[in-house]
Amino acid sequence: MDLFRTKSVEQSIAETDEPEHRLKKNLGALDLVVFGVGVIIGAGIFVYTGRVAATNSGPAIALSFVIAGVACALAALCYAEFASTVPVAGSAYTFSYATFGELIAWIIGWDLALEFTVGAAALSVGFSGYLQNLLDGTFLEIPTSLASAEDGLLNLPAVLIALLVTFVLIRGIKLSSRINQVVVAIKLAVIAAVIIFGIAHIKSSNYTPFIPESQPTGDADGSFLKLPLITSLFGLEPAVFGVAGVVAGAAVVFFAFIGFDVVATTAEETRNPQRDVPIGVLGSLAIVTGLYVAVSLVITGMQSYTDIDPEDAAPLATAFDAAGVSWMGDLIATGACIGLTVVVLILMLGQTRVAFAMARDGLLPISLAKVHPEFGTPYRITMITGVVVAVMAGFVSFETLGDLVSIGTLFAFILVSIGVVVLRRTRPDLPRAFRTPLAPVVATLSVLLCLYLMLNLVGETWVRFGVWMALGFVVYFVYSHRNSRLGAHGDQRPGEPLTKQI
Repeated sequence: MDLFRTKSVEQSIAETDEPEHRLKKNLGALDLVVFGVGVIIGAGIFVYTGRVAATNSGPAIALSFVIAGVACALAALCYAEFASTVPVAGSAYTFSYATFGELIAWIIGWDLALEFTVGAAALSVGFSGYLQNLLDGTFLEIPTSLASAEDGLLNLPAVLIALLVTFVLIRGIKLSSRINQVVVAIKLAVIAAVIIFGIAHIKSSNYTPFIPESQPTGDADGSFLKLPLITSLFGLEPAVFGVAGVVAGAAVVFFAFIGFDVVATTAEETRNPQRDVPIGVLGSLAIVTGLYVAVSLVITGMQSYTDIDPEDAAPLATAFDAAGVSWMGDLIATGACIGLTVVVLILMLGQTRVAFAMARDGLLPISLAKVHPEFGTPYRITMITGVVVAVMAGFVSFETLGDLVSIGTLFAFILVSIGVVVLRRTRPDLPRAFRTPLAPVVATLSVLLCLYLMLNLVGETWVRFGVWMALGFVVYFVYSHRNSRLGAHGDQRPGEPLTKQI
């Protein structure tokens, strides 16, 4: 049983020209940067800023964003080299197939399904929270029974937005890109307004202390499930705030940076991926990190972290309401509703492209890789993804979903960072339009920082992640290994496309 058979880069690229599985190349560098900015700016600014400031970092949430941003930047450099070298749909899944072999590729693909699908569901829930904030007190106010999975029957707005996004994705990548460009412009305008109008209401006293003194949680005998894994492993006393709280906050707000890797999943639909994908990945990450830091400083300056309700689903709007600028609260809620819609769209885009690549390889039913004859999109897997996201968004809480996305993303980053070094040694002959500077050093730092952030997530998240990955192993050995197209054509020469009838 060859679990580590690799698929050559030439073979992966050749398969992109198979008529039934060919995606349209409609995207340029600007499209990718806007895609990246569009997906990254979402829950990090609109939801997590208040929550993490109140429970982990205080005003130093700005440092939490910087730490998470550095981890992403290190991984982004590795992603950029991979995406420019292997311009094929599938992102880390495709990269891993060329370096580690099929089993590891399957694991990372299964992990990316967790990241993108659960992320889209989480952001659908975030959209619902801001929509409810906007509609409260009006004749359109959403009944409690339809506004929350925890307090009612289901979260109806979250379900509806997931299904609407599915329809848009089926219609085509260019339509998705155009909608994204309009929405990103609106979202950036709202964020600019937050910074400009918020500065006038900053109280310097709210920044003192900038890093609140570490405080015990009182859960010294607390459950492994509720404590950061690093606390349980090393017998540390559970605490919040302080330097440890800032790092723990970085692990949580890492969720806010998911999305730049979605840019890599669109490489196959990019006109000049060798040049444009690195620009899209690194450019979008640089823009949003600066915006995250600025907004977090404004919000914690406007309102003391001790006054922020960690359960508030719309903390930015609430901060302006507390400052007596209610119209800004309405503006933010409107911008968040519009903005989070696009985040859901792009995360679902990422999931459909990864699943498309896996289906094209036979690791998922190959019928799922069928491309729509008119729109040129993988419509079957898109419909399935939309239904799954809608169900999860309707019945699962935001916090549970968000932590799962963070651990899945960090794990993917670790494998990509290692993979860059491996591919440098195994295929030094491949043309690389972008090369990670000081690759072994950057990759090592990326792995260590991502692993440390993973250890700062609670045991409950690790258990859920473990269960998901165990399920993935079952699916692989029951179905995927036996149906792999690479396995069926093991004697194939590099660069020769698979010819099995489908």
